[in-house]
Amino acid sequence: MYAYIVKRLLLIVPTLFVIMAVNFVVIQAAPGGPIDQIIAQLKGEAPDALQRVSGGGADIAVSNDRQTRASRGLPPEFIAELEQQFGFDKPMYERFFDMVWNYLRFDFGDSYFADRSVIGLVLDKLPVSISLGLWTTVITYLVAIPLGIAKAVREGSKFDIWTSAVLFAGYALPNFLFAVVLIILFAGGQYLEWFPLRGLVSEDFASLTLWGKIVDYFWHLALPLTAMIVGAFTTLAMLTKNSFLDEINKQYVVTARQKGLEERRILYGHVFRNAMLIVIAGFPSAFISILFTSSLLIEVIFSLDGLGALGFEATLNRDYPVMFGTLYMFTLLGLVLGLVGDLMYVAVDPRIDFEEREG
Repeated sequence: MYAYIVKRLLLIVPTLFVIMAVNFVVIQAAPGGPIDQIIAQLKGEAPDALQRVSGGGADIAVSNDRQTRASRGLPPEFIAELEQQFGFDKPMYERFFDMVWNYLRFDFGDSYFADRSVIGLVLDKLPVSISLGLWTTVITYLVAIPLGIAKAVREGSKFDIWTSAVLFAGYALPNFLFAVVLIILFAGGQYLEWFPLRGLVSEDFASLTLWGKIVDYFWHLALPLTAMIVGAFTTLAMLTKNSFLDEINKQYVVTARQKGLEERRILYGHVFRNAMLIVIAGFPSAFISILFTSSLLIEVIFSLDGLGALGFEATLNRDYPVMFGTLYMFTLLGLVLGLVGDLMYVAVDPRIDFEEREG
C-alpha cells in the first residue's frame, strides 16, 4: 500500500504541470488581458471593479500587439512601462516557468487589482465556500443515504415511484433557476420576505448572543443550501439504492436468509458495509466538487463573497495571479483528495488492494 501511495503522490507533479500548462496556453489565446483592462479603465471603458493596479505580480500574462494598444491614443513608452511592471515583456515560456517555480514554493503573488496577496484573498473567501460545501455535503449524505436504502428495500412500491419522481424533478431543475424561484417566493422578490438576500451573516452579527449567532448564520444559509442540495440528492440517493440492490441480490444474502437471520441484521450487518463502499469513499471528491464548482452561481445570485465569486470576478477582470493561483491550489487539493478517496476504500473494505490490481 505504501508503494501505491508513493506512486500516486509522484503522479501529482506531472498531472499538475500538464493542467497548468494547458490552461496557460488557453489564456494566451484569450482576447484581453490586465494591460488591456487598465487601458480601458484609463479611457473610461472598464467596469468600476478595476479601481487600482498593484505592481509586482508577474506570474502570468497575455502580451498583445503593442501597436494596437498604442493606436488607442496612449504613448508606446507608457505601454512598455506597464508591460515591464507586470512582467509581460518576458517571453511566454519564461513567464510560465517563473510561475511554476513560484507556485512550487507556494508563492502565488499579489492580485493585480485588489492590492492583496492571492493567499490572503483565498483565506478571506474560504469560510463562505466551506460553509456552503460542508453543509451541503453533510445534509445530502444524511438525507440521501437513508432515502436510498428505503427505496432499495421498497423497490417497485408507490414510495419508490413517487420519491423517484420528486428526485428527478429536482435533478432536472438547475440549481441557479431554483435559487431565483426561492428568492421570488421567500426573499422579498414578489411574495414573502422571510429570508435575507445577501451575505452570510447580518451586520449586527458581532453583537448577538451565541445562540443568536447560530440562528442568524443558518437563517442566511437556508435559501442557498436549499438551492444547492435539491439536485445533489438525486445522484447520491440513486447510487445508494442501486448499490444496495446489487448487494441484496448476491448469494451471501440469500444464504443468510436461508439460515434464518433477521432481515434487519442482514441489511445493516452485512449488506450495508459492502453497499456503502462506493458511497463513503466518494465523499472527498463529492465535497471538492460541491465546494469549487456547484457554488459559483449560488454565490453570485445570493451575493455571497466566497471562492466562486472570487474566481468569477478574477476572470472578468483578467486577474491572472488570482485565476491561476486558485487553479493551482484547488487542482492540487483535488488530486490529494482523490488519493484520500482511494485510501477510504481500503479503510471501509481492507480486502481491496490497489497494488495487486496495478500488478
